[in-house]
Amino acid sequence: MAVVMSKEVVFDIETQSAAGPDFKQMRISVVGAYFYDADEYLCFEEKDFPQLWKRLEHSDRLIGYNSRYFDTPILNNYYPGDLGKLPQLDMLEEIHKALGFRLKLDDVAAATIGERKSGHGLQAVEWWKQGELQKIKDYCLQDVKVTRMVYEYGLKYGALAYEDRLGGRKAIPVDFVRKEAAQAINLSMGF
Repeated sequence: MAVVMSKEVVFDIETQSAAGPDFKQMRISVVGAYFYDADEYLCFEEKDFPQLWKRLEHSDRLIGYNSRYFDTPILNNYYPGDLGKLPQLDMLEEIHKALGFRLKLDDVAAATIGERKSGHGLQAVEWWKQGELQKIKDYCLQDVKVTRMVYEYGLKYGALAYEDRLGGRKAIPVDFVRKEAAQAINLSMGF
């Protein structure tokens, strides 16, 4: 088991349908998460969300990729409070601040850590339609692993990378060190 350094959580969601204009209508197939305090990867289905809420509410920070504007709002369709009030690091948001444009996780991961995602979210939607829940879980957890490796690289080196249009590797300066103090929140459910 890894040395416990924090109660941060790296997470990703997969949805039952492709993203539409109204996130309030979107449903989740699974949530994948890595918990630093327990050094474990877990998947949560809808029926497991009460256990997920407890762990997220007691985390130091939620870490994701495009999480503040996609994953968290869709999770809030289920959560009785507002997960947006928890401390978060959205790596895509930091990349956009540094570069002025957005990049896919797959491209950042390939240039930064030499690994790619195992697929794309639309495959997970098709698997949902086919009842292939285990394939969705495997894909989601692989995304979480890639996200975690990108996060840890950026935290350690203060930079990520991407390939520009000419195929040159370019640095992305990032600061993933947690700055905000833990804030008291009203826990939404009496766990």
